[in-house]
Parts: sequence; structure tokens; C-alpha cells
Amino acid sequence: MRPSPPAHAGTTSRIPPHRAARRALGSSPVRIVDLTVYRSSVIDGSGTIANTRATANSQSLGLKNRIQYLARRVRGFDAASVLIRARGVAVQFNKPVALIVVDMLWSAGFRNTAFQDYVDCDFAILTRRERVTYMTNSLSNHIAMKYDQPEYRGLFHDKLEFNRRFADLLGREWLDVRETTDAQLRAFVEKHERVMGKVPFSDSGHGVERYEAALITDWDGLRSSMLAKGQNLLEEYITQHPTLAALCPGTANTTRVTTFFDGQNTHVLAMAQKFGRGQASDQQTYGGFFSMLDMQGHSRGPGYDSHENVYSTHPESGVSIVDFQLPMTPELFIFIDLACRVVPQVQYVGWDVVIGENGPVLVEGNWAAGVYENKPSATGIRTGNRARYQQYVGF
Repeated sequence: MRPSPPAHAGTTSRIPPHRAARRALGSSPVRIVDLTVYRSSVIDGSGTIANTRATANSQSLGLKNRIQYLARRVRGFDAASVLIRARGVAVQFNKPVALIVVDMLWSAGFRNTAFQDYVDCDFAILTRRERVTYMTNSLSNHIAMKYDQPEYRGLFHDKLEFNRRFADLLGREWLDVRETTDAQLRAFVEKHERVMGKVPFSDSGHGVERYEAALITDWDGLRSSMLAKGQNLLEEYITQHPTLAALCPGTANTTRVTTFFDGQNTHVLAMAQKFGRGQASDQQTYGGFFSMLDMQGHSRGPGYDSHENVYSTHPESGVSIVDFQLPMTPELFIFIDLACRVVPQVQYVGWDVVIGENGPVLVEGNWAAGVYENKPSATGIRTGNRARYQQYVGF
């Protein structure tokens, strides 16, 4: 059996003599997890990290949650937004706008398909049989509401609390800007040369800003400026694996790993590689895009975004997206298994991980995991990942 890891098994401090100084800065000591300790885990390409293969029994995702979700959707209905989406789809696939509108509304009301799911997954060109193979954000919400215990979700909302709880898996130093002086903040930035400021309660890359020591001219006003922006979290910049750096060196390119922890085994439900464009974040709000990966970490086709852009190669570096192979995939699976066991009460999570130069490092976890899915018009593949979710979550 895979042994349960001791509290600090396989971890080392990168700079032990300065532990006291780090505490004074309010930062977390860097601990590197030795993944070789956990090599007895089964990694056979199935996406399950366990001693035994497990399949969940089918069960309801909760009628109450589904009704509440539908009620929220109805209250937030934006007819203009639906029409804009429908017109875009109609132009792309040469179909009548009215037909698309009716189909979108039917799919939303009776097929658990959010309007953006309809657009992103090209439902307009899929048959009913093909559509039911796709995971949607509506279904994802139902899973999260059932399996992610409410009293623990806050640990994933607040990036500062998340860093404290998952300190052993971060692989980088960080500090709470509110608890530092101007001099301590400057010392931290100058030590690392490049750092990332973050708003603790944010998503989609909002509030993320890169700071470079060589470009800062107003050191006295830096802390107050960050606090005014709500950037209470400052982190050491992640040095990524050479394979990822070759694609886009200016952005930490994260891998989204969606998992379900059944109380004993960790199941990887889907993986996507996000690619940045040299900005502070690889999110689509910064021009980023993604490609779905198989369970061996290989790209399933070109990259794409929600604006109908398709990328066979990275637009800046020219490196192939179609031929991309994620480095250290077996190590990533072991690493993700460790992450899933830190807060087991939150069973369904979308993890953002960067493969660093020395191994995986955890960026954040999302209890409302969201959905990354295959896009037929980009890849030519007309099936999605729902069967895998049904196999391991059971619904």
C-alpha cells in the first residue's frame, strides 16, 4: 500500500539559515516535496492515483442544488448577451440566428448547458448523442455544490489562506504585504528580482501584476500602491521547466488538473495546458489560450480560446501546440494526489500547477472547478470528457 505521508516527509528548506528572517518578512519558507517518497502510487495512464482502480456508483447530484442553480440562472438571464452569442455562432456555422437562440434556451433549460458552454463546445454542429458526451459548467456546479463542503470553501477563495494551508506544495516564498514594512517589502523584491502581486479574492487573473526590481523607481510608495490595489499577497516568481519556457518565457504557463477525491483515491478527470502571451497571467483575459491534454500529458490538438481563435503553434514563439508534451507528468500525478489530501472535505477541485525547473509547484486550487473541454471545430474530435466524470464521480 502507498504509505500515508508524515507531516513533513520529503520536504527540505531551500535556505535553512534564513528561516528566522523569512518569519520576520511574514513569508513562507520554501519547501520542496521529494516525490520519490511516493513512487509506490499506481500511475498506469488511467488518471487514478491509487492502490486499486475504483468506479463510483451512479447517484443524483442533488435536486435541490439543481433547482437553486436554475433559479439563479433565470434571475440572471440576459437576453442581449444570449443574442450576441447566438449571432456569433450563427455566423460561424452559417445557421439561422432564431434557430440558435431556441436551441441555446432549450439546452440551458433541459440539458444542463450554460450559454457559454454551447458556444465553446460548438454544440451547434454536434448531434444530440455527441452533446451528451460533454461536461458542462452547469454539471460542474452541481458536483461542486454536492461534494465541496461549504465550511471549507473559503480556504480556496482566499489566496493568503490557501498559501498557508498548502505551504508545503507552493515551492516559492511569499508574504502578506499588510504585515511588512516598506524596507522588508523592498528586501523581498530585490532578493527575488521578479515577483507577482495578487489580490487575494479574485479569479480569471484579475488583480495579478508582475513587478521587477530593476524597473521600480518609487520604493517608498510601492507598499502603499499595492495595498491601494488590494494586492495583499506578494509571491516569488516561478521559474518554469525549460519546455514551458520555450513556449512562452514571459508567463508562468499553468496546467489545469481537475480532480475528484473519493476519500481514498484521487482521480484526474481532465487536464488542460494553458499558454500565456507574455503577460502577468496565462488567463484568457490576458490573451491566453489552452489545449486539452490526454492522461499522458500530450496535447490533443491545437490550442483555442473563447473568441474562436485557434493556435497550431504559439503565436510568439512558434513552438508547436499540437506536438506539446507536458514534462514530468508522472510526478505531477503524485503531486496532485498530495494536494487532494490536504483538505479532503473539498473533493472536487480544479488545480492550477506549474511544472517548475525542479518539479511541480502549486499555484492555486478552485473549489468551483469550472470546465475545460474539447472544441470540435479546432481539434476535429467530436466527443467530450463527461464519461470520465461519470465513471469516477458517479452521476
